[in-house]
This record gives sequence, C-alpha cells and structure tokens, in this order.
Amino acid sequence: MPPLTNDLPAPAAHDLSPLALFLMADPVVKGVMLALLLASIACWTVIIEKLATLRRLRREARDLAALASGERIPATLPDRADLGAAALRAGIPEWRIGQGGKETDGEYRGRLDGAMRKAVVGTLKSSSSGLQLLATTGAVAPFVGLFGTVWGIMNSFSGIAASNDTSLAVVAPGIAEALFATAIGLVAAIPAVVAYNRFAVSLAAVRQDALGATTELAHRLSRASFPTAVGEGRHPLRAAE
Repeated sequence: MPPLTNDLPAPAAHDLSPLALFLMADPVVKGVMLALLLASIACWTVIIEKLATLRRLRREARDLAALASGERIPATLPDRADLGAAALRAGIPEWRIGQGGKETDGEYRGRLDGAMRKAVVGTLKSSSSGLQLLATTGAVAPFVGLFGTVWGIMNSFSGIAASNDTSLAVVAPGIAEALFATAIGLVAAIPAVVAYNRFAVSLAAVRQDALGATTELAHRLSRASFPTAVGEGRHPLRAAE
C-alpha cells in the first residue's frame, strides 16, 4: 500500500514588512498612517531646529552674563539680533536720559531693568515656536493611531464574517495592518513628548539666566554717572568702573 502523502498546497506566506502592511491597508488606515508619518517628520524638523536654537541661546545668555559682570560694553549700539544686543539697544537710550529729579535710585534702576527685560523677553519669544506642534503630536498621535487600529480591526472582522473562515492565516494580516497604525502613532508621539519636555525646561532655564543677567546689567548701568551718548569719546560705564 503506497504511503499517504499530503498533496495540498502550502498556505501562502504573508508579507508583514512595514511597506507591505501600508500597501495592503484600508484607505482610511492608509490616510491615518500618512498623517502620522507627516507629523513625525514635522516634529523631527522642529527638534533639529530647536537643538540649534538652544545651543545659540545658551551662548548668548553666557555673553549677556559676561556683559553684566564687567565685560567692556561696545562703544556703539550693536545691530545684532542676540540677547545682549537687544538688552543694550533698549537700555542705553534709557540710560542716556538719565535719572529724573524726582526719580529714586530704585525707580531709575527699575526703569532700565524693565526696558531691557522687555527686549530680552521679546527676543526669546520666537524661540518657543514649534513647541506647540510637539505637544499636540505627543498628546494626539497615539489616539489617531488607535483610531486607525480600530478601523482596521473592524474591517478584518467584516472580512472574517464574509468568508466564514476564522483561521489565523486569515485573521493575522488584517490585524497586523491595523496594529501597525498604532505603532506609527507611538513612533510619532514618544519623541515629541520627550523633546517637548526637554526643550520646555531648557528654554525656561535660559530665560531665567538671561533675565537675571539683564537685572545685573541694569544695576551696573544705574551706577554709571553723567550719561553721555555712546561713541562720543566717553565709555558709558567708565564712571562705574
């Protein structure tokens, strides 16, 4: 008697690579995946830009602190766009006006400090742009991915009901496609949350350091007597030194 053989064809192996999962996904799930991928790209663009911005602001804050601690102030008003230049452009005109006859030393120093702090805050304001995108992506992306997963699983169950076949080979591809949307949502959300927390804390620290240096610079300016125009032969802080 000849041996029994199984002549049934082997089940076709499903391609579960990321590209295949995307191509086989439902149009709605594909839209969710594309939206999450675009959000992830945008977040990484913001992250790279903020790393460069944070490095620059830390250097400018150190320069401002050096200016407040005794470094020679330029003889002409700078036209740069850094923190120290912004503080000087706002403070030197107030220093030229001098202390009013009825103005106390504290009021005079407060006027200088207020003008320079306002300029420094205005310069720092643009550095926080893009953080809203990181916060929004970190909060929303997992739920958007979950929506894609729920939609894909619903389609998979509909296909199972139509084919009356509940074997794992039939169920697995559809569920894998659906879960891939959640995975993309997490890939977009996790770096966004980490980056937002890191940049929010770092920018707050730079802001605090810059404003502290600005107050010291205002105190240094307020101790200088006989205000004269910058660049007219007398250095503005020579009298205080």
